[in-house]
Amino acid sequence: MRLTILTTGGTIDKTYNEFDGSLANSRSVLDVILGSLRLPDLFVRHTVVMHKDSLDMTEDDRLIIVKAVRDALTNSDAVIVLHGTDTLSKTGEVLYRELGELEIPVILTGAMRPYEFRDTDALQNVTEALVAARLLDGGVYAVMHNRVLPFPGVTKDRQARTLVPS
Repeated sequence: MRLTILTTGGTIDKTYNEFDGSLANSRSVLDVILGSLRLPDLFVRHTVVMHKDSLDMTEDDRLIIVKAVRDALTNSDAVIVLHGTDTLSKTGEVLYRELGELEIPVILTGAMRPYEFRDTDALQNVTEALVAARLLDGGVYAVMHNRVLPFPGVTKDRQARTLVPS
């Protein structure tokens, strides 16, 4: 399977700076996550699109993500986008609107807690997205917390700390 994973930042990719105590989107942790998994017959192309907290994303940023996904569609069997959960639903709606009918799955996932935290949900969500990439038909989806949610119609439930159908 040929898989493209696009990283955009978000909580999943936040890293801790022990010098000043900050959490920031300065690099992707995807290679560390993938290195901890057994992934036979999977060819992964990792493309860094940006390093942004999703709350700081603009509509222009979302169009950059659309272009990156569109570019990946030509040589991939599936595309996964690592994204911040705060505005993941906005980006999913834009992808759904701009990409039209798809022959392969485009999956957005993220985490409520950074990968570097002991109680992170990042590994679970990336693993679920990897499995979903093999199983889903064409379309735009959010995959996390044991859920597969098709777009349109996904929102973040802050109280439940997960994504839900709208």
